[in-house]
Amino acid sequence: MPDTLTTINPATNEELETYSLMSEGDAKSVVEACHEAFLDWRFRPVEERAEIIRAIGKELRASKEEFAQLMTDEVGKLIGHSRDEIELCAAICDYTADNGAAELADEEREIQGGKGVIAYSPIGVIYGIQPWNFPCYQAVRYSIVNLMAGNGVLLKHAENCTGSGLMLRDVMERAGLPKNLFSVLLISHDVSDEIIAHKLVRGVTMTGSDGAGRKIGAKAAENLKKTVLELGSNDAYMVLDDADLETAVQCSVAGRLYNNGQTCVAAKRFVVTEKHYDAFLERFVEAMSAVELGDPNESSTGLGPMARNDLRDKLAKQVEESVEKGAKIACGGSVPDRTGAYYPATVLVDVAPGQPAYDDELFGPAASVIRAKDDEDAMRIANDSRYGLGGGIFCKDEKRARELATKYFDTGMISINGYKIAQPNMPFGGVKDSGYGREHGGFGIKEFVNVKSIYLVD
Repeated sequence: MPDTLTTINPATNEELETYSLMSEGDAKSVVEACHEAFLDWRFRPVEERAEIIRAIGKELRASKEEFAQLMTDEVGKLIGHSRDEIELCAAICDYTADNGAAELADEEREIQGGKGVIAYSPIGVIYGIQPWNFPCYQAVRYSIVNLMAGNGVLLKHAENCTGSGLMLRDVMERAGLPKNLFSVLLISHDVSDEIIAHKLVRGVTMTGSDGAGRKIGAKAAENLKKTVLELGSNDAYMVLDDADLETAVQCSVAGRLYNNGQTCVAAKRFVVTEKHYDAFLERFVEAMSAVELGDPNESSTGLGPMARNDLRDKLAKQVEESVEKGAKIACGGSVPDRTGAYYPATVLVDVAPGQPAYDDELFGPAASVIRAKDDEDAMRIANDSRYGLGGGIFCKDEKRARELATKYFDTGMISINGYKIAQPNMPFGGVKDSGYGREHGGFGIKEFVNVKSIYLVD
């Protein structure tokens, strides 16, 4: 096993930094130090915790340019998207600071023969295993609410954004968070399993593939640890009979290519009714074909590199396998002859069950366009997936679209006549193979607390 890891700029293939991996003993010492910090933090008044969370948001904004540049260097994000990510993370801090105390406040209920009190108490150290596509956001999403709740937090970040994880730790400590309360573990998968099993770790949260989620969920269950799993998807965006075609095309391109196509709630399958199919496809292909690959540091670049060469190669293989099984390439679909982990904006048609483009998650700038007979058939196709994280509906009748989203669309988050990825005040999470549990919107702050029932008897 190697004892170091090296981060690489996916736009240039140049090495950025080399880090030493921790031994199992060193990692367990970090867990113990985090627990010790938690023992004091849990008794801090929620208002005091909120002020530190608010200060973290301010420090994120103060560090935005440096942090954004590091993320772009490590994973190839467009520099504008990196700046937007830091702003989103700061907004999460603001929302949590503003609303955390109310979410965690005791509740009183009348009970037979007395009064009932529901109290929310922190439980200890929470271990987060996070991916590379949003290096700051993925870590902030679970850590800020757990810190607000009074827990300690550990982070095992994806190796290729190690620097971002360490920078977030430094930002938090500069903002006044006690040392060791948020700690970064530079460890192997084998050591990670030992951390899950550690007696001081009380909960595990993970974002990644459904395959990885099954393994981590099983390891946590073996040790009776609660988990929250967000496991990606192949989100369907439906263009229904009364859709505004121009809006559908513009939002579909943005929804597919945001973050270089590497977003768990990206628009990935485009289910278009017969009425609009030909016109939508023509305009969509035209728009996708016009997107040029380029340096992610240039504001004019429409599409940067994928995060790693192996991820680009996996996407290329999925596209090739889909074509072998009957899909056709309408644009893109071939690895360019240039340095870096680049892949062009790609559109596949004649997409059908049995192809990766229909069944699996294409985690990159490749879109699947699927023809539906009518609105009812479109909903059937949209739900014909083992995943259920997000999705979208293009429909001028907002009342009808809302009813479809509420009653029939079997997924966790639905955008109507637009594309949204995450909002601090709205819950984030999915169903089926997309995992379970919720983050944001006041829901995440209660995922890892002890909900106590206290009976005051007359």
